[in-house]
Amino acid sequence: MSILALVIIAALLTLGFAAMNFLKVKKLDEGTESMVEIASAIRIGANAFINYEYKILLVVVTFVFAALLILVSTYTAFAFLIGTIMSASAGYVGMKIATYANVRVANEARVTKKLGSTLKVAFRGGSVMGLCVGGFALLGLFLVYIIFGIGLRMLEPEKVVLVSNWLGVEFVPFTMVLSGYALGCSLIAMFNRVGGGIYTKAADMGADLVGKVEAHIPEDDPRNPATIADNVGDNVGDVAGLGSDLLESYVGAITAAVILGFHLFLTSQYTGGEMTNGLISSSLLSKLFLFPVVFAAGGLIACVIGIASLLLKNLSDNPHRELNGSTWLSAGLTIVFGFFLTYILFNGEDLSGAGFAAGFASPWIASTIGVVAGILVGVIAEYYTSYDYKPTRHIASASREGAALTITQGLGIGMKSCMAPLIVLGTAIAASYFISGMYGVAMAAVGMLSFVSAIVSVDTYGPISDNAGGIAEMSKLDPEVREITDKLDSVGNTTAAIGKGFAIGSAALAALSLMVSYLYSYNDPSTELIFNLIDPMILVGVLCGAALPYMFSGMLIDAVTKAARRMVEEVRRQFRTIPGILDGTAKPDYKTCIEISSQGALKEMKLPSMLAIVVPVVCGFLFGPGFVGGILIGSTVSAVMLAIFTGNAGGAWDNAKKYIESGAIEGHKKGSSAHSAAVVGDTVGDPLKDTVGPSLDIFIKIMSVVSLVAVSIFSKYNLISFLMSLFK
Repeated sequence: MSILALVIIAALLTLGFAAMNFLKVKKLDEGTESMVEIASAIRIGANAFINYEYKILLVVVTFVFAALLILVSTYTAFAFLIGTIMSASAGYVGMKIATYANVRVANEARVTKKLGSTLKVAFRGGSVMGLCVGGFALLGLFLVYIIFGIGLRMLEPEKVVLVSNWLGVEFVPFTMVLSGYALGCSLIAMFNRVGGGIYTKAADMGADLVGKVEAHIPEDDPRNPATIADNVGDNVGDVAGLGSDLLESYVGAITAAVILGFHLFLTSQYTGGEMTNGLISSSLLSKLFLFPVVFAAGGLIACVIGIASLLLKNLSDNPHRELNGSTWLSAGLTIVFGFFLTYILFNGEDLSGAGFAAGFASPWIASTIGVVAGILVGVIAEYYTSYDYKPTRHIASASREGAALTITQGLGIGMKSCMAPLIVLGTAIAASYFISGMYGVAMAAVGMLSFVSAIVSVDTYGPISDNAGGIAEMSKLDPEVREITDKLDSVGNTTAAIGKGFAIGSAALAALSLMVSYLYSYNDPSTELIFNLIDPMILVGVLCGAALPYMFSGMLIDAVTKAARRMVEEVRRQFRTIPGILDGTAKPDYKTCIEISSQGALKEMKLPSMLAIVVPVVCGFLFGPGFVGGILIGSTVSAVMLAIFTGNAGGAWDNAKKYIESGAIEGHKKGSSAHSAAVVGDTVGDPLKDTVGPSLDIFIKIMSVVSLVAVSIFSKYNLISFLMSLFK
């Protein structure tokens, strides 16, 4: 257990580094009076939204806490609270630093006119979010291990047994506690991602459709009433939402691996349905449930080194190379540290009952497969979304023929982009399973997200740079400043697509692992796990599950368009009724646009967010665990495809617009008909890449975690079982 100290050391080191970067960014100069005023308006809007969103979340959290307290166990309910606190804290701190960093990035570009030094400020701001994601996630896991695992002795081998609560519901105490912690992280992530995604895209679409397409004014022009709301949205959606999202993915992957370690131990106690002395020793058991969290701690330390390596040197004017260098260094060190940790934990252990094909190195190999798969998925996302490559350039070329072909070309590229990542994921699943069984598949998911702090740091720098460009435009700074921030923002669009690729890839692996844990949870340990897909109830569940992500996505797009429609009407009203806005002699009413986005997001986020929680519980109590198992399989398969498609198509449309704006297509630039068509394509892609795609990976994992927590109850109490008992 002494190796568990590495987890708290890694968490505190990471959070300390984040605090140092936060303070360093705050010490930088904010710039001119106009820049300070605009940044203050963005900060106030972002704070107001997230504070009100958290008030709504408090009601939901209280309800779920009470349900867990009554129906499951006290321990599970309090672990759930720890998860909500960690996830909410990461999102809040990340949003705060983004609203401080944006204006300082703009000022750095104004003062130095250097891309490298501006990149460093933006990345330092983004690193706070990245480090907080990993730091808070591991801090929460450490508390769960110390309080429940060691303090309440749930990790002792003799406590790894099924217990019953007052309802007669059976579960393994520590795995249920871990599920409660993961559920808390997932709930916050769902609301932050959905609420923030609706907010930012409603404002963005309203600003683009009226400002750029109708009024032909530049992006982030101070004459556009929706521009402040658009910049607020970058912080609440692309920063706070992103942070909670990947924290939830990180925790979900670790949780799945630990739970599978426990089930591996329980099932090893049976041979041919008969109780044996067990093929897995208590010593090996303790190492199986320590390894995922310790491996993650090693990855977190690697990320601190990778992030520091970029911040401690003079940067070139090639942001892509610099950011990739930090990410690949973090990934490489994670693999190296992981090997030594694997050797320390598993070398010399009797692994004959664990199903490890490569001896003590098996879980490390599976984790490394996950790291490599994550990088490959990211490279594929970059190919389909960066304007350095053919797919995005084809969309830009199609824009010369109008908006219809822009949209059609983007749809085709988005659909084609699904195949290669799925081949990578399929290969990773098969290879990691061959090496270490289902425990290996879960460790591949942990490996894929083991350097999550580096991924989020690179991802978050994008919206900070985007905000900096908006402040530069609204403050009427030198055009050279906007050129610098636009270059950073363009690279940020690609890094965002890479981050989304990591999130959905790890979600697929984690959801598969949680699915196996789900099957173990309601079957006797001696039962061979066979999921009969031609069973009518299960098959219907698969079909319903496949439709659910489409239903969820449609609800999100509908929510964005409702709020965006109100925004468009308001911007048109102001242009029409307030003389002098377009010639710059009158000031727009920014406050009303902020209120429209806030009210729209807070109103529309509730139903889709609750869908992932309510559907598996209701279906479980009506149709039983088999039906819900089918739902989980169907929804995971269709959600993975849909998330890759929407993320890559949206990113490609956005960068196709930026490719035209860079002047790369001769005779076409900002304000041209091709640019207008590209703006329409970008607007279509906005809710896809920033609302639908990122929310789908949370959707499938929260369904899996909710099902895992609730299956102990509805496997015992459901309508189908009751009716069948009546007719026996």
